[in-house]
Amino acid sequence: MILLSSRLKPLMQRGCDFLGTKIAIMGGAMSWVSERNLVASISNAGGFGVLACASMNPEQLRAEVRATKELTRQPFGVNIITMHPQLEVLIDVCLEEKIGHIVLAGGVPSSPAIKRVKDGGAKLICFTPALALAKRFVRLGADALVIEGMEAGGHIGPVSTSVLAQEILPAMRETVPVFVAGGIGHGEAIRSYLEMGAAGVQLGTLFVCAKECVAHQNFKKAFIRAAARDAVPTQQLDPRFPVIPVRAIVNEGTKLFAVKQRDVITRFDAGQLTKEEAQLEIEHFWAGALRRAVIDGDIEKGSVMAGQIVGLVKEERPTEEILAELIRQAEQALLHKEL
Repeated sequence: MILLSSRLKPLMQRGCDFLGTKIAIMGGAMSWVSERNLVASISNAGGFGVLACASMNPEQLRAEVRATKELTRQPFGVNIITMHPQLEVLIDVCLEEKIGHIVLAGGVPSSPAIKRVKDGGAKLICFTPALALAKRFVRLGADALVIEGMEAGGHIGPVSTSVLAQEILPAMRETVPVFVAGGIGHGEAIRSYLEMGAAGVQLGTLFVCAKECVAHQNFKKAFIRAAARDAVPTQQLDPRFPVIPVRAIVNEGTKLFAVKQRDVITRFDAGQLTKEEAQLEIEHFWAGALRRAVIDGDIEKGSVMAGQIVGLVKEERPTEEILAELIRQAEQALLHKEL
């Protein structure tokens, strides 16, 4: 397990105390990627793994939590999407399984969901894309926040990590622990955000090529080959049909999504589809696309979601080695600053 030096430890102490870990680095919850093996490897190395519940039903989540416990005795959390139709039941599963930290993501959690987490004794972590929402989450009961910039992979917002950090950290760092995510792939960046007041950081893309990650070798090779400019957000073609941007490595699937939007818009304008039917067709295009890429290895038509930091991923390595290098880089940055 990785230990911190006397230089870095004070900067990470608040995050470590909150998470119950040796280092204040959270694993991003990536659907089909952040399952038992990767989560346990992050926690075993001293970080904080986070299971991605995604579309799991309660029985599947319970099985995954228990399987993760078989691989680690260290703390880990569970990320649940607020739009999940069985949200409250999934929260109950986490509480019954004694999960200490629950992450509610993908939207503004309802008051009943927040109350359920808090009454059950778990710590609540929320994602926030703006200062006003950060303050609201804290008033509602959030114990910690994650700010994630548009450099991240998967579904993204419109604001960069550096801007969010400057907006939110000075205002919130004395209130609750704040973890910074999106575009982080080097220890010097971690040091910088810690000195700005972050309690820790969250990383996703960097862990995809961990040896313990179950992602298909094709998926990992796509990461290793890619440059930062290859990970781009999907485009919305018509404001009548909103599309939440998804940052992924450009492939045939990206182009087909644009073709699909044009086809749906044309049929809607011709009166062949209702607006609801058209929106549903667009949204369903990517259903299963991430699984096809991650599990089946279809990196041409599947969705290869990746953050811009993918350009720093050069090889497949053990999780502990990835984390150890980040900590070493952060400590070197601190030492150079002293000199």
